[in-house]
Amino acid sequence: MINPVRSLRSRRIRALLAVGLAAGCLALASACTVTADPGAGEQQQADCGPGKEYAIGMSQANNAEPYREVMNADITTAAGAVPGFKVTVADAAQDNSKQVSQVENFITQQVNLLIISPNEAKPLTAVVKKAFDAGIPVIVLDRKVEGDAYTAFIGGDNVAIGKAAGEYYAKTLLPGGGKIVEISGLAGSTPAAERAEGFKQGIEGSKIEIVASQSGEWLREKGQTVMDALLKANPDIDAVYAHNDPMAEGAYLAAEQAKLADKIKFTGIDALPIPSGGIKAVEQGRLQATFVYATGGREAIDLAKQILIDCKKDVPKSTTLGTDQITKENAAEMYAKLGGQ
Repeated sequence: MINPVRSLRSRRIRALLAVGLAAGCLALASACTVTADPGAGEQQQADCGPGKEYAIGMSQANNAEPYREVMNADITTAAGAVPGFKVTVADAAQDNSKQVSQVENFITQQVNLLIISPNEAKPLTAVVKKAFDAGIPVIVLDRKVEGDAYTAFIGGDNVAIGKAAGEYYAKTLLPGGGKIVEISGLAGSTPAAERAEGFKQGIEGSKIEIVASQSGEWLREKGQTVMDALLKANPDIDAVYAHNDPMAEGAYLAAEQAKLADKIKFTGIDALPIPSGGIKAVEQGRLQATFVYATGGREAIDLAKQILIDCKKDVPKSTTLGTDQITKENAAEMYAKLGGQ
C-alpha cells in the first residue's frame, strides 16, 4: 500500500518544483508549460514493477450469492500466487450507498488498484470515475458502470448468453411453444437487463410466451418466494427462465412444494463447478440446462499483474469471457473440465 505520509511529502515536493519551474519560465520570458500531477484518468505507474508490495481493493456487490463467493475465492487464490499482492475484499451486501462508501474508503487508503463488481450501474458510476480520476487503475468486473471512466472491463456477454438460452427454449426445450415465467436478476444491474434482452431475441419468432417476469435479486430464497407467488397466478406454466442458478433452484423448490415440479422445466445461468452449483443441479435433474458465466477473478488478477508489475499501459479496455451450454449429456464432463471437486 502507498504510504500516505510519503505520498503527501511527494506531492508537496512536486508542487514546489512546479512553482519553481513556473517562476523560471516567467523570468526567462519563454513560452514553456508547467505540467501538474497526472489526473483525469491518467494512471500513475511510476511506482510499478516487481519486488514491491501492492494493495488491491476488491469491492464486491454482495457475498450472499455463491457466484460471488467463488469470484472472491478466484481473486484471492490468484493474488496469493503473485508476490507482493494483498487483496482486501469489501462486501456491499447489495447496498449501493454502502458500496460507494467502501470505494471512497479505498480511495482514501490510496490502494494501488481497485477491482469492483458494482451492485447497480448508475449509482456506482460516479465513485468509480472518482477513483479512476485519482490515478487508481480500476478493473470493472462482471457488472458494468455507465460511461468509460475505468481502466478495463472483464465479463461475459450477457446478451449472447440470454440469446443462447432463448434459442435452447425455442429449438429444444419448448419447440412447440409454451408459457414461461422469467425470474430476473437485480433491477439496475446490467446482467439482468442484458439477459432479459438476449432471451427475447432468442425466442423471437417462436410460440413461446413470457407470461410474467419478476426480480429474484439473484438470491435463492428470493427466487423461491417469487416463484411461489408466480405459480399462484400462473399454475399452468411450462417452464422457468431464471437469470442465475440459485434463483432457478429456489423456483424448483417452490414448484416442488406446489407438487408441480415434474410438470415444469427449469434453466439457470452461472454453472459453478461446486457441489451446490448449477452443473450438479443439471446432472441431478432439477435443472434442464445452465450456461457458463465465468467469474473473471483470475483474469482480473492477471490484468492487475500486467498493470502493476509489468508496467503495461496498453491493456485491453474490454475482455469478453466465453460461455458453454450445459445439459445432462455433458454436465459431468464440464464439471471436471471447469475444475469441480
